[in-house]
Amino acid sequence: MTWLAKAKGWAKRLKRDVLALWFAARDRRVPWHAKLTAGAVAAYALSPIDLIPDFIPVLGYLDDLLIVPLGIILAVKLMPAPLMSEFRGKAERWAERPTSRTGLAFILAIWICCFAFALWSLWELT
Repeated sequence: MTWLAKAKGWAKRLKRDVLALWFAARDRRVPWHAKLTAGAVAAYALSPIDLIPDFIPVLGYLDDLLIVPLGIILAVKLMPAPLMSEFRGKAERWAERPTSRTGLAFILAIWICCFAFALWSLWELT
């Protein structure tokens, strides 16, 4: 197995675990300390705001390569194993859901219309 295939598998497992932690943070069977940790890790991993912005050389990707995986490891260790297995299964099923190309086209059309309106508005101002 090549390093690229290993990296893809690792990234896929990280994505699954983040989604599983999101489900765990919303489940009432999870102990409060595990729920708090899972919610914080999932929120940070899914948030577009980084602790260290990505444009900073080397340090920008440090949070993505260290903080998120270490947070996932901590949250998984705090989680009861049967519950974590259940949440991972749910995350895998959720990720396999079909996607809608029509929905994507609709959203893109809305963005294009907004962009066109903004350009037209700027054109009218000059």
